[in-house]
Amino acid sequence: MHIAKATGDWKGLRVTVRLTIKNRQAAVSVVPSASSLVIKALKEPPRDRKKEKNIKHTKSIPLDEIIDIARTMQHKSMAKELQGTVLEILGTAFSTGCQVDGQNPKVVQEKIKAGEIEIPSR
Repeated sequence: MHIAKATGDWKGLRVTVRLTIKNRQAAVSVVPSASSLVIKALKEPPRDRKKEKNIKHTKSIPLDEIIDIARTMQHKSMAKELQGTVLEILGTAFSTGCQVDGQNPKVVQEKIKAGEIEIPSR
């Protein structure tokens, strides 16, 4: 059991750990949530969650990274296309308090829905 080694990259973030047990041997894999991927993309120094509650993130993430996160999360998403998954990730970015390309994620969502910002199909 090396859960500590598997989650070393995710210090200070809450992630799900999947244990796959086969023939009495446990394999550990990290299944990050959308919010932990967004916060990791901010590249902020790790904080102690026990001491600091309800942390608001103020940095900005480029839209390309949001699209990459959406590609990673596509298998979990209920959306039919990548655009829908990108909108879900933007909602997560809004709830963490960060910005996308220096704008409020809600504004970016509206621009995508209006067709001002193109999202690739794959």
